[in-house]
Amino acid sequence: MPDTTIPATDVQKPSDHPDLPKPKVGILVANLGTPDGTDYWSIRRYLDEFLSDRRVVDYPAWKWQPILKGIILTMRPRKSGAAYRKIWNTQRDESPLLTITRAQSEKIAARLGEKYADQIVVDFCMRYGNPSTESVIRRLKDQGCERIVFFPLYPQYGSPTTASANDQAFRVLMKMKWQPAIRTVPAYFAHPAYVKALANSVREAYKNLPEKPERLVVSYHGTYARYLHEGDPYYCHCLATTRLLAQELDCGPDHLITTFQSKFGPEKWVEPATSDAVTRLGQNGIRNIAIIAPAFSADCLETLEEINDEICEDFKAAGGQDFTYIPCLNERDDHITALLAILENEMEGWVS
Repeated sequence: MPDTTIPATDVQKPSDHPDLPKPKVGILVANLGTPDGTDYWSIRRYLDEFLSDRRVVDYPAWKWQPILKGIILTMRPRKSGAAYRKIWNTQRDESPLLTITRAQSEKIAARLGEKYADQIVVDFCMRYGNPSTESVIRRLKDQGCERIVFFPLYPQYGSPTTASANDQAFRVLMKMKWQPAIRTVPAYFAHPAYVKALANSVREAYKNLPEKPERLVVSYHGTYARYLHEGDPYYCHCLATTRLLAQELDCGPDHLITTFQSKFGPEKWVEPATSDAVTRLGQNGIRNIAIIAPAFSADCLETLEEINDEICEDFKAAGGQDFTYIPCLNERDDHITALLAILENEMEGWVS
């Protein structure tokens, strides 16, 4: 039988055939997205793309779009713009999510380059905003990437996150005459290296505090409660991550509390809500808490502004005193090591 591992560009070709780049494997790291700026129209464009995604808001278009266009996109961009300005990376004129995702991809590229040299090309994209999924997939293809490992940086699988990112990647392939082969990386909520990195970040934070927090609030992005009954495993993945983190930290289950943040709209969401939970802790005499957000691979508006500002205020208004936000794993070395371990498994058979 013929050797199907021989790339098409290695097959003998006529002398007048145009040059083709050397076949490579692309690693495409994908995150949620970011507006291009904090002004009204930049925020509006971003929110329009984000909230028009049927994976994010799955109401019928005839019902949802008039509300989105007529009310939400008129009022919300000013509020969101003000929130983004609090955390904006003014030196690079970009959001922290963009800065961190770039740094993650650069570290992944450096580590893989040491082992695989020029067999690998690493890049990153955003589901919403820039750099777009389409522009980066096409760029990888132009560089000779006939195979792409597509890596949505969502540890816990969710239809509005992981599935939406994968949808967009395959929508891009639908437009291409010569599609690269593509593998999508599955959820890694229980991967030992990921859980260990989370635990390391907690230990380091606790070590630098004068007193150990009485509770560790493990806050995940929220989702509709009905999604659980419709087959979305996100809620279960979140609970599993908390349970494994407690085991890795070797602490009692009462020390960790699983909560969900960023509720949007009138529909019932999974509970308890993070803001409600920290308020109850303060009202019940808990004075010192820490909070971590394992569903976010990089710090962003929901962590730097919502958690570290709004939710902190909720806790202190309820009588709490000491509030410690433990940053996302970002470009920590142990996080990069975990992501590389996942990638090595998914690249198997594609690189030597």
